[in-house]
Amino acid sequence: MTLEIRPLTGPGELDLFNSFDYVLNEEIPGDLSTGHRRPEWLWVAVRDGRVTARAAWWSRHGDEKPMFMDILDVAPGHLDDGVRLIEAATVHAPEYVRFVPPDWRDHGHDWLHVLERSGARLFVERLRLQWQPGTPVRPTTGRLVFREPHAADELIGLMERVLDGTLDAHSRAELARMSPRECAAQQYHEELSRYPSPPEWWRVATLPDGDPVGFVIPAHNGYNPILAYIGVVPEHRGRGHIDDLLAEGTRLLAGQDVPRIRASTDLGNVPMAAAFARGGYAVLEHQVDMTW
Repeated sequence: MTLEIRPLTGPGELDLFNSFDYVLNEEIPGDLSTGHRRPEWLWVAVRDGRVTARAAWWSRHGDEKPMFMDILDVAPGHLDDGVRLIEAATVHAPEYVRFVPPDWRDHGHDWLHVLERSGARLFVERLRLQWQPGTPVRPTTGRLVFREPHAADELIGLMERVLDGTLDAHSRAELARMSPRECAAQQYHEELSRYPSPPEWWRVATLPDGDPVGFVIPAHNGYNPILAYIGVVPEHRGRGHIDDLLAEGTRLLAGQDVPRIRASTDLGNVPMAAAFARGGYAVLEHQVDMTW
């Protein structure tokens, strides 16, 4: 049987591409219309009219290159087709992201074997969390005062400070190749400032005397209301302030009458995972990040 490996010719082939079942399938049409995906970033391996493997890449809106590969599916018995697809595709990104059930390690996964054969290795496993309307929110304790950031420099400065001792794997990797200030500025300009939601939602927390304690970034990423970033500066850690910050961000988004709030943290970031659990956030699924 002849193997054909190619990108989609256009949106008209989405039914062909979606012959595999995956949670992101329903988002692909919208992603194509908003520029998060392009037909030339959706690839298939086809044998006698049947898709035996597929892959797709995603980018931030306006970027010319994809940020990561987030779809890879392989039909049983066709691992070689998956490997050849990755090798043949002219689209590349340094990372692969997949949403999986919490017990994913108890089962075999063809996509994992294909990635490992292509040279990818596990970078970090993350918890994907969700708060549902009606879940109690921690009452305001009055210990902290919340306000909008005075300016971008203030927030970037606080982001720089919370990187000290961070348990986040991506942040730690970035700190190995750039300064904390550069890391914070990059995240601010390339992520936070590009959310379609208003920056007026962002909150800096201070003590009553004005001393900054931390911040929380409620936002909407174009798919879901999220808590994009939350942090406490080193000198104020260990005093339970993270619970107040989490509650404030949750309260603000809940006040927008949202259908849910999403958040995520590394599986190994035990203190942050515990804070989310106390705040009423349930584990929705896990996220596997792999890198080449």
